[in-house]
Amino acid sequence: MRRTIAFSGIAVILAGCAAPRVDEPDHGAPQGCGAGRLAGWVGQPVAALDEQYLPSTIRILRPGTPVTEDFSPSRLNVDVDAAGTITGFHCG
Repeated sequence: MRRTIAFSGIAVILAGCAAPRVDEPDHGAPQGCGAGRLAGWVGQPVAALDEQYLPSTIRILRPGTPVTEDFSPSRLNVDVDAAGTITGFHCG
């Protein structure tokens, strides 16, 4: 019984020393790529996007497109369905 109490006390003390949890960044929030200002393009054909309004780094994501997991807050990701219609934008 004493060991159980002692170990419980140690566990509580060590839990207080643990590194604070760092939340993952919200990859869907506009963070410098301009995704928020492009919401009006959802539903339009991807070919209609005017490059002069896009950041220098963009990625068109069609169904089945392999995507790296590196996060770049200035990169604009354009989600497109199989028909070539824009379904959304996000940074990353």
